Amino acid sequence: MAKMDEPVDLVAQSMGGVVAARIAIERPELVRRLVLCVTSGGVNMAGLGAADWRPAYRKSFLNAAEWITSSLAASDLPVEKIAAPTLLIWGDADPISPVAVGRHLEARIPNARLEVVAGGDHDVAATHPELVAALIARHLG
Repeated sequence: MAKMDEPVDLVAQSMGGVVAARIAIERPELVRRLVLCVTSGGVNMAGLGAADWRPAYRKSFLNAAEWITSSLAASDLPVEKIAAPTLLIWGDADPISPVAVGRHLEARIPNARLEVVAGGDHDVAATHPELVAALIARHLG
């Protein structure tokens, strides 16, 4: 286990990607490598074709914390400040975080590379586990 001041590799999906991006921006010395999978990564997805997932989520998870579906939960982050080598993994059939979001992040994060999984949706890590695991292992290896 890494000590609190040693750099680590962060792997995050969906809402977790916003948290991981924030850590990579605010504490770059702590992040050695980063993997963001089907997330907003802290950018505004409104103009990138993203579907609004919040009403369906709220119906399915009645006891979920309010901040999860708050519009402030994924406020814009200065992702250009992410210094860690970053792997972006997207499914090409994700209505929540479409490939356009991954391409947008790839263009803005200095050392980023986008991998698109054919037929992958927002659960791409669950539906394509071998492929996603291999991509992550290669990036972190």
